[in-house]
Amino acid sequence: MIYLRLIAESFRFAWQALRSNLLRTILSLLGVTIGIFAIISVFTLVDSLEKNVRDSMSFIGDKVIYVQKWPWSFGGNYPWWKYFQRPEPNMREFRLLERNLTNDAGAAIFVDKGNNTFKQGSNSFSDANLMGVTFEYNKVAEIPIETGRYFIPQEVDGGRNVVIIGSEMATALFPYTEPLGQQVKVAGQKLVVIGVMEKQGESMFGLPNYDQMGIIPYGAFAKMFDVGPDGLGSTISVKGREEDAGLLELEYEIRGLMRNIRGLRPRDEDNFALNRPEMATQAIGGFFEVVGLAGWVIGGFAILVGGFGIANIMFVSVKERTNIIGIQKSLGAKNYFILFQFLFESVFLSLIGGGIGILLVFLLTLIPQDMMEVSLSVGNIILGLGVSAVIGMLSGIIPAVLASNLDPVIAIRSK
Repeated sequence: MIYLRLIAESFRFAWQALRSNLLRTILSLLGVTIGIFAIISVFTLVDSLEKNVRDSMSFIGDKVIYVQKWPWSFGGNYPWWKYFQRPEPNMREFRLLERNLTNDAGAAIFVDKGNNTFKQGSNSFSDANLMGVTFEYNKVAEIPIETGRYFIPQEVDGGRNVVIIGSEMATALFPYTEPLGQQVKVAGQKLVVIGVMEKQGESMFGLPNYDQMGIIPYGAFAKMFDVGPDGLGSTISVKGREEDAGLLELEYEIRGLMRNIRGLRPRDEDNFALNRPEMATQAIGGFFEVVGLAGWVIGGFAILVGGFGIANIMFVSVKERTNIIGIQKSLGAKNYFILFQFLFESVFLSLIGGGIGILLVFLLTLIPQDMMEVSLSVGNIILGLGVSAVIGMLSGIIPAVLASNLDPVIAIRSK
């Protein structure tokens, strides 16, 4: 009960100090408000940007290794012209990998081509990406179906003319009718729509997204376009298992099988590339760490100024209430009661400043954005309030100790 009374008493003193010197308090808390606003706004933008980038890259899958002709990054002393001599991955190699892999959770081969025009009656959708996939592609990468269904094995094995389209394409081609069961035309072929994917929104850095994409069976794609050594190159994608940390076992197995399939001798260099999404996500993660550090530095200076402002308020408050402190002590108030009273006031004031900064960040997230969705996470709110509380404690500890150690007789005599 005494602790509740202590908190209530401390809250009352803090509120009185805030009301009696409103302008001084606001100016002093401005530093904390700006600092918390700077830190939390940077973290909010970084988190939202990172989430948007990772969502935009979801089409390449997670824990996946891609067997391709070209590496995603060039390094070492490998002559660039040797890359041109590498063969493209093909269906035969995929079937051999599919049959012999033991450390995978699914494998698929796909091929894609951009700048396609889909037509339906008088409606058309240009600059679309068309992808041909084998049946297990949905195990390698996420294909979010909103209406309709995914392919069945018979459709993929028979190379049937069926297609799953993106939401933006569906809206453009079928503005007033249900797309499922309707026909669209692309590259001279008629395709039946069997599914429409969920809306993904505009992707970051120009990455392709499902909204403007059509997905068809690999065999149907091969009938429409030239796929092979002299045409469009395919990519073999292999999903790793959760227990395979770092996909090391899967990578060793794929490399060994591919070298055996292509008849490479022990001293021959690999004539294929094993690419991973982690190459991109690690680079992105490093960039976000730098931005987050910059946010801490910028916000830290503002919070430092705000901390001195709160300390100044507390020193003035101790001086103004020295007589009251003496009366409280003469009536039996313990040192810890006085200490907690001023420390609570300091933390309370700092939390107000931090809360205002977080509120400003939240108001910014309400502004509609076409490029990405910005949201304030619970973790960032807790971080902002936690930093504010720590600043309040550090700023108020010295004034609180001085107040608790005042001699009651001398304090009562002060004016």
